[in-house]
Amino acid sequence: MNFNKVFIIGNLTRDPELKTLPSGTAVASFGVATNRVWKDQSGQKKEEVQFHNIVIFGRQAEIVSQYLTKGSSALIEGRIQNRSWEAADGSKRNRTEIVAERVQFGPRKGTSSLAGGGEKNASQQAPKEELETIQYPDEDINPEEIPF
Repeated sequence: MNFNKVFIIGNLTRDPELKTLPSGTAVASFGVATNRVWKDQSGQKKEEVQFHNIVIFGRQAEIVSQYLTKGSSALIEGRIQNRSWEAADGSKRNRTEIVAERVQFGPRKGTSSLAGGGEKNASQQAPKEELETIQYPDEDINPEEIPF
């Protein structure tokens, strides 16, 4: 059995470019950067960045090009594909890309990633209500007086 499945989470390196195939199908292409951080044998912190070419088709391509921009965070699920073609100058070109089957948007810039963050940024949110709190007495509690 063969299996070709990719999951990456990263930030867009450029705005999605939306095109239409002769058949009328929408195609969006964009780049995503991912990074890996580790410590080498001497304890030095190292970081490696990888750049990925992403292609997505159909309605999802339209949605991606509408809502994602350079710097946006996204989770991409898809498969790896290699393409070869001959350029106008006669040279042979190759490209490895991820054909996205599903894209999930990450948190938007300037919003809270917690539940209830909504579409508003911190300056537009309604003031928080004061919650009732329980006032405990200032006396010390003796653990020997607890009945259990």
